[in-house]
Amino acid sequence: MIDLLKTLKENRLMKNPEEVIIFEETLEKIAEEPDDEYLKDLHLILDDNCEKADVMFGLVHFLESFDLQKQIEAFIAVIPQLIITAPEWTKIIHYRIVNDELACGIYQKNLELANKKTPHFLYQLLNESVKNYINSKQILVIS
Repeated sequence: MIDLLKTLKENRLMKNPEEVIIFEETLEKIAEEPDDEYLKDLHLILDDNCEKADVMFGLVHFLESFDLQKQIEAFIAVIPQLIITAPEWTKIIHYRIVNDELACGIYQKNLELANKKTPHFLYQLLNESVKNYINSKQILVIS
């Protein structure tokens, strides 16, 4: 698995067709035997400099195939690192989680726990974003 993750990382920018093929084939190999132990590492493969966003979305979909609790925990754990190399992908995952009612509740609880354990302004900002989103949905339902 370590070698497969290394291969994904080396080809994540997908600057040429060969890198795209290697990335896709490697992701397929990883998907054959998914292991949530490597969820954090998989999140950190995301990179905003990737030239093939549609292929990178394959990784996002793969991440979403894991147990929701574990996927969200891993995402929260890597947010401080991920936001540096992949702020757009971080936002995409954040909004995908927030737009799923079950995931949103788990996300909010985990953000609160993460901020208590290791206070970080990002956790606070994301948690406020979740609360604002929930409140805006409630206003729409009441209206």
